[in-house]
Amino acid sequence: MIEQKHTWNIAAPALRDSSDREFSFTSADFERVRKLIYEHAGISLSPAKQDMVYSRLARRLRETRLKSFGDYLALLERGDKGEWEKFVNSLTTNLTSFFREPHHFPILGAHLKKLQGKSPIKIWCSAASTGEEPYSIAMTVVETFGSFNTPVSIVASDLDTNVLATASKGSYALDRVDKMSPERLNRFFTKGTGMQEGLFTVKPELRRMLSFQRLNLLEPNWAVRGPFDALFCRNVMIYFDKPTQYKILSRFAPQMSDDGLLFAGHSESFLHAADLFRSQGKTVYELVPKAR
Repeated sequence: MIEQKHTWNIAAPALRDSSDREFSFTSADFERVRKLIYEHAGISLSPAKQDMVYSRLARRLRETRLKSFGDYLALLERGDKGEWEKFVNSLTTNLTSFFREPHHFPILGAHLKKLQGKSPIKIWCSAASTGEEPYSIAMTVVETFGSFNTPVSIVASDLDTNVLATASKGSYALDRVDKMSPERLNRFFTKGTGMQEGLFTVKPELRRMLSFQRLNLLEPNWAVRGPFDALFCRNVMIYFDKPTQYKILSRFAPQMSDDGLLFAGHSESFLHAADLFRSQGKTVYELVPKAR
């Protein structure tokens, strides 16, 4: 087991001249932000994110009508739950697309075929973002079974409540769906008319396959229950340090079925958790038998 440690880089590169900024933002302010987001969400911000942090949190200062980052961070440290949610939403990145990292979906389809006859089959998408990934999973399920009536249930969770609201609606502009084949668009989406012109909305029969919920992977209790036959946690671990990654992976393991698959992002490697998961190639992992 890896002991979780984190050392704060007090000697981070100095911030650029803030004389042209609306609010003063010091190195000490940035270190407080780093500490708060790490402790609350496990996100490890690099010194290179200083300008990004300023631009995103400056909006929160305007909304709250506070005059300084010191006042804003003090509000968080007093435990304002509503503002904590907005703080985390502001600092999380939600880059996604339909069938992103497409090599994973045929692997999922082949895995589902092996599970035919099992009921229920459970899938967890642990970083749902605006919904493109869990809906891609659902489309793969339908295409594999040849029907919307399947034994599969999909839990889609995310830390960010704003993106979950978008995911739950399931409506997307043309530029979000234009890389999908016409056959998929016709089968899984309704094209908007009138006030909805230009929007493509997920059909109800696909939407019913998913349940959306807020979940912080760093919280001590998860409102999800396995065992899961497939678990997608792609392009999430890159925001955590290795000890935090290990902590999450050690909690994933007992949530998975014996033959379950864990799908990771293209730039993620779990070699430091070789006692828990072993690679099947193409950033897909299976449980080490003793990990359960």
